[in-house]
Amino acid sequence: MRLSGGVLTAVPIGWRSAEEPPVTLPRDPAREAARRELSKGMYHENDPSWYERAMDAFWDWIGKLFGTASAATPGGAIGLVVIALAVLALVGALWWRLGTPHRTPVSSARLFDDRPRSAAEHRAAAEAHAAQGHHWNQAVQERMRAVVRSLEERALLDLRPGRTADEAASEAGRVLPAHADRLSTAARDFDDVTYGGRAAAEGTYRHLAALDDDLERAKPALTGSNADSTTSTAHHSHQGAAQ
Repeated sequence: MRLSGGVLTAVPIGWRSAEEPPVTLPRDPAREAARRELSKGMYHENDPSWYERAMDAFWDWIGKLFGTASAATPGGAIGLVVIALAVLALVGALWWRLGTPHRTPVSSARLFDDRPRSAAEHRAAAEAHAAQGHHWNQAVQERMRAVVRSLEERALLDLRPGRTADEAASEAGRVLPAHADRLSTAARDFDDVTYGGRAAAEGTYRHLAALDDDLERAKPALTGSNADSTTSTAHHSHQGAAQ
């Protein structure tokens, strides 16, 4: 209270002069303690990781995109599903019609390595790989080498260490034209397996082994000059016998 004009006046307790600083009330101790407690790691062990949060955001975006697309598509979500199925059917039809694309060989390196072996040795190695039941790549490689080595041993191909499978097939096809297509296919299979990253199947090896067996019994085709020479020799022999 204070004396004003001879009258005693009550002064409110909350009144303060302008010069005094404002009163700052402290934070609620209980709320601060709760915040500190909840900030401990034990309460966040099951929180989603950054990857999970990113995936959730991604799928949310996909959901919104799908919703927008279905809204703009005639028939709504059902129409969008029908269009998607039609596209998948078209892709499947093209895949079935065109087949699995063949890889183009990265390179066409030479057929043989630096260890010269006979055709019989290459065949034995091929059969050993085939007997494993899953080493078809190695079996195809060794059998193709056996084919080419056998032709070299029969002097149907000249010995050339740096020859490639394609070159061998092309040269052998001129000497054995009846087997030219199969030789070309065998060389392509060898390249696909060796350099194209394609996995061989048992059928690929069996076809190559059958070609090897057929070539063992095949007779070389005579060229024009050789045929004329043979005919001339036979004609002179016949004349000599007649005389």
